[in-house]
This record gives sequence, C-alpha cells and structure tokens, in this order.
Amino acid sequence: MGDSQVWTAAPGAAERARSVLATAWSCAVAAEGVREELVGAHTVSEDGRVLLHVPEDSALLAAGLCAPRGEPSAVLEFADVAPVPVRHRIRARLWIAGWLSVAEGHLVFRATRVVLRQRSGAVVVDLDEFAAATPDPLATAEARLLTHLADCHGDAVERLTRLVEPGSLLGATRVQPLAVDRHGLTLRIERRRAHGDVRLPFHRPADDIAQLTERVHVLLSQAGTNCPRALHRQRTDGDV
Repeated sequence: MGDSQVWTAAPGAAERARSVLATAWSCAVAAEGVREELVGAHTVSEDGRVLLHVPEDSALLAAGLCAPRGEPSAVLEFADVAPVPVRHRIRARLWIAGWLSVAEGHLVFRATRVVLRQRSGAVVVDLDEFAAATPDPLATAEARLLTHLADCHGDAVERLTRLVEPGSLLGATRVQPLAVDRHGLTLRIERRRAHGDVRLPFHRPADDIAQLTERVHVLLSQAGTNCPRALHRQRTDGDV
C-alpha cells in the first residue's frame, strides 16, 4: 500500500457492522413472538447473509417452517464487547431486520435493514454497502492483541498516554486499550465518575499483524519524543 493512497482514520459503518458480525460469538433472535439467545450458532456468508444453525427442537425453526409465507420476519441483535475489562464494555450494538427461511435444516437470514449503534450514535447502514463490505482485517485477532497489550505491555500503554492531550488525562484513574482496527488504536481513559475514549490514528492503515506491529512502534516512537498530535476524543457516560 503506497503512501499516496487515500484512506480514512476510522472504519466506515458498513465495515464496522461486518466486523461486529464476524467477531460476535452470540446473538439474540426474535421472530414471530419467539426470542432465543444463540451461542456459537451463526456463520456469515461473503455477502453478509447470516446462517443460523439451530437445534431441531428450536422454536425459531418451527416458526420458519410454520410461517404462512414460509419466511417469518425477524430481528437479530449482536453486541460488540471490549475484550479488555473496562467500564461499560459494550462498544457497539448491531441490529439486523429481515426474513428467515429454512434451508437444509438451518435458518437463512436475509437482511432488509441494518442499524449500527456506536457511542457516536446510531446509523442505518446501506444494504448494498453492507453486502459489499468486508470485516476489518484485524477484527478476528483484536481480542488477543488487546489482552496481550493490556496484560503484558502496561508500560507501552502508559507511554502512549504521552500522545494524549494533558487535559484529557485530568482525573484519570486508569487507561486501558479499548479497540484496535487497521486505522488506529483507541484508549479508554477512566475517571471516578466518567470515562472518555481517545483515538490514536496510524500514519497508514495496517492490513496484517506485521503492519500493525510497525504502526504501533511508530506511535511509541512519537510518544518517546513527547510530540503533541491531533486526537479524536469522545466522552461517554454509559453503555451503547
């Protein structure tokens, strides 16, 4: 990837939604008056269709088989939970409304509306963009990367706070890595009664672990010189 390539400092809504879908281990499904919590029971096709692998006695499967038109309406809900223990760990919620159909004993979900809610607010994701998007390339490794950073490299996290505007650290009681994607690293700054998030954008996107390592080393080098930089700061007071 060349230096001249245009890129954004944060993932778009469609990419973020697909990342949540790719990494969530559980989901809640509501259809025809039935609600079930499924764990490890869904897979995602390349075009974003959700396949639900439910037991034969599932009320959802019965609803799909007995629906008047064979395709009951349904809503799927996914939560994106921070892998590192922080206050208010839910980083985003994803709701997908659509239709369920039965194929080879499984439920196939076809989306008609996708809503992503983050701390910045809720947004309706364009269906074509959702189908065409791919998850962030670091999404499936994020949990391992962040827990390793928090558990084994607390000194590095502390060093990265040198890149944070001093005013954002006033009253801070703890700083933890909250999220990482190909565009940047986000730190959670906790205070006694509130918290805020500070994003440290990479100088170039990272498409794999090797590139991510280099990008983090650049941030640490910048932190070592204690040079100020523009940051995106977001204050929050509760869950998404």
